[in-house]
Amino acid sequence: MSGIFLGWVILNNGNIWAGFLDSLEGLVLVFSEPGNTRTIMFSALVGALILLVQRSGGVDGFINWVGNRLERKSGSGSIKLQLISWVISVLIFVETSISVLTVGTIFRPLFDRYRISREKLAYIIDSGSAPACILFPLNGWGAFIMGLLATQAVDRPFISLLSAIPYNFYALSALLAVPLIIRFNWNLKDMKKAEERTKSGEFLWPDSTPMITDEVLNIERKFGALPKASNMIIPIVVMIIAMPVILLYTGWYDLDASEGVLLNILHAMGQGSGSKAVLIAVTLAILTAISMYKIQGILGVRENIDWVLKGISALIPLALLMLMAFAIGNVCKELGTGIYVSHIIGSYLHPALVPALLFVTSGFIAFSTGTSWGTFAIMVGIAIPLIREIGVDFSLCLAAVLGGGVFGDHCSPISDTTMIASMSAATDHMDHVKTQLPYALILGGISTVVYLVFGFLGS
Repeated sequence: MSGIFLGWVILNNGNIWAGFLDSLEGLVLVFSEPGNTRTIMFSALVGALILLVQRSGGVDGFINWVGNRLERKSGSGSIKLQLISWVISVLIFVETSISVLTVGTIFRPLFDRYRISREKLAYIIDSGSAPACILFPLNGWGAFIMGLLATQAVDRPFISLLSAIPYNFYALSALLAVPLIIRFNWNLKDMKKAEERTKSGEFLWPDSTPMITDEVLNIERKFGALPKASNMIIPIVVMIIAMPVILLYTGWYDLDASEGVLLNILHAMGQGSGSKAVLIAVTLAILTAISMYKIQGILGVRENIDWVLKGISALIPLALLMLMAFAIGNVCKELGTGIYVSHIIGSYLHPALVPALLFVTSGFIAFSTGTSWGTFAIMVGIAIPLIREIGVDFSLCLAAVLGGGVFGDHCSPISDTTMIASMSAATDHMDHVKTQLPYALILGGISTVVYLVFGFLGS
């Protein structure tokens, strides 16, 4: 809140009273953007889904089902569990919020059971989702970036995007680092402490505040309800399938039959509303759960509604944090933070330095604003003319911009994906940020060096 206030004070030339009034108005104006409102609603409704599947016995059933299979492999259950969670977070590359939410919600009880830290779970899902989305562009991410490239008169945007994938060093290294860290148990300082604490039976630090309340985490299944994995799996699958379907539905208009099916699908995803898709997907999952539990006689209509309302109220802290994040992002836009930082590279136009500078600049903008998509919108419009003017490798520089956006998003405490990762893993938000940051900085530093090397080799 102090950052929002100070930003508006600066915009009002130091006038504290005007800054205070504009800060309050800035919070109100967050809801003038439908996408923001949908994301905040989505964050609150997640609590309803979590409570319902716990109350029905779905979580207990899933834990028993997975636990029995892992325990058949003596001595390797912990590693296999972490690897499975990583694989699923990568496979759900349609949208980061759905990926992070799904894997975190499903695997958090299992991580607790195997005494693996919640910080480790948050890191795994956060470092699997965004890199996968940017590297496998058959989703809204790819369509959005192709739209940005098209506005810069780039020929064959899809081919240009594909050609950048081998040079997206941060996304590739972030994606590949996770299974290696799991396999060799490479825990840096803060993560090591979190793992040791969890082994001793403490899931959180004494002064930590998880992004989800104990009331949500400790819901027992209703008396008489059998532990059935299907009561959890079916609503989750509905949510996962609904996401791309709704994304296509909301964007399936004004298409060109001559482009072919694949390009039309990508175009539709780019035109579709991601915030609409996640909101409708989680709502359909909740309605599916309510219908299932009513038919099975587990929860009546009134009970279902009561648990939905309890779940929403339990996730109000996350919704408020989302509100603050959107508000501070708007302040940064008003201050012109991204534009200012991006133009700094104009002082260092040696062609060999450009890829590394683009990567670092994109990372800083994403860190400051908490949005990789907003970073792409700023940086693509600046990078493409710059690339053309000084004649550096197009694919290398485009990859630097895209990788930098993901890097900054991983480091940013105001990123919506980072917040949802903290929530779904039921860990303190800053504990997640502190434990993930060293890994992101190491890989970001390595990526910067590699971009320097490629820059000099190509100059």
